[in-house]
Amino acid sequence: MTNIQSLLKYLPFIFEGSLWSLGLVAAGLGLGFTIGIFMSLGEVYGPSYVRKLIEFYTWFFRGTPLLVQLFLFHWSIFPALGLRTSPLETSILVLGMRSGAYQSQIFRGSIKSIEEGQMLAAKALGMTTWQSAFHIILPQALRKAIPQLSNEYSIILKDSAICFILGVMEIMTRTRYVTIATGIAFIPYLIAGCLYILLTYLGAKIFDTIHARVKMQGLISG
Repeated sequence: MTNIQSLLKYLPFIFEGSLWSLGLVAAGLGLGFTIGIFMSLGEVYGPSYVRKLIEFYTWFFRGTPLLVQLFLFHWSIFPALGLRTSPLETSILVLGMRSGAYQSQIFRGSIKSIEEGQMLAAKALGMTTWQSAFHIILPQALRKAIPQLSNEYSIILKDSAICFILGVMEIMTRTRYVTIATGIAFIPYLIAGCLYILLTYLGAKIFDTIHARVKMQGLISG
């Protein structure tokens, strides 16, 4: 009973970890969005050497485990570059760079799904390739990419749990501390699992709502 009473006092501590996890996800997803946009455009419209660099980037971040990337950047690459980043900063940067590799492929597929005739028509009106890409192709591609971005949100949310290895005070780190302090493992980890399920569901609903509002009839089917 003493352990249970102690656990109840720690519940707000675990719930507060949801804010840290959402912060990781929002920052990582936003950074990945920025990286992914420019990499997808470079991969579709850029010169061959740019495409080669982007292919290497996506090959590295999609081909190595997140845990390895966190250790590699936090203990090796960033210090070698003279950067002293906190565990939180490292986690955001690595999650963002990793998400950027995946989002670039999401956007690349969406861009390629737009009819080539639209690019030709824009050029016929005097627009350059990049003007056409930013003002004609990209707005349509982003609308079509929203369902895939919803999946990326849920993936990066679950990936954020691995950041506990660096000591970031997100849900899993706090749950582990509560388990050690109370001697109870089942209930705290069950609560953590429910929090991840709830955050995943709410995020998916938000993306579904955005998709329903911005989709263009005739371009994106219901």
